Amino acid sequence: MDFQDKVVVVTGGASGIGAAMVRKFSGLGARVCVADLNMDAAQGLADQVGGMAMRCDVTSESDIVALCDGVTATMGPIDLFVSNAGLGRGQPGHAASASNETWMLNWNVHVMAHVYAARALLPQMIERGSGYFVNVASAAGLLNQIGDAAYSATKHAAVSFAESLAISHGNDGIGVSVLCPQYVATPLIDLADDDAAGHPSLMTADDVAQATVDGINNKQFRILSHPVVGEYVKVRANDPDAWLEGMRRLKIKAERELGQAGIKDFYKLV
Repeated sequence: MDFQDKVVVVTGGASGIGAAMVRKFSGLGARVCVADLNMDAAQGLADQVGGMAMRCDVTSESDIVALCDGVTATMGPIDLFVSNAGLGRGQPGHAASASNETWMLNWNVHVMAHVYAARALLPQMIERGSGYFVNVASAAGLLNQIGDAAYSATKHAAVSFAESLAISHGNDGIGVSVLCPQYVATPLIDLADDDAAGHPSLMTADDVAQATVDGINNKQFRILSHPVVGEYVKVRANDPDAWLEGMRRLKIKAERELGQAGIKDFYKLV
């Protein structure tokens, strides 16, 4: 994709992977809207890159419609929509222990936000025969995240919805990629770029942004910023029982070596 003068929207764009994407797309000549709940941070970044900022709660369909309408009215038709907003709450106990509120928040942020964006933009994209969606999922959407069943289940659903978009609308001139990073040094897991030094399994947000651009340019559906994830996926598909046993051993190792350190430290074990 030639990003020059393309209109790009990034949700969750004020920090982490989203902010890195905003800077990357802008550096390639795109006109970018930073959409985020944190309007101060979004406006600050938009000012840096010469873009625009809009407050958006991605769990609200009306907010996403207003975002798409506002960007279109100000910048023109949206060429690329990046559904990047995400969260990770973990679980307090067993796999079903997270509250209904936490499960529904994961569902609304990781799945319905993608649906709302597609619902708002597909009619005009189909009509003009062009457009692109990047739906940010996770390696957990292809594998699993120990200690957060709600996150894993909804990221799997995000991958499935991206597949549906690609199957249904690939012949309409619409591109779809699903980004499935593994461990990234971002505020989501309380890490910064400096933490990635010396840890091959931990990437910076800039690394992931570059992988995203490369994936779009190569028209890749599945963008794996961590290539090793593709090998894990093959193991899982070829022998699910062996993969599950390996994950159970990893869980035991995490409990022994990390204690209550939490999900953010799993990168030290892989």
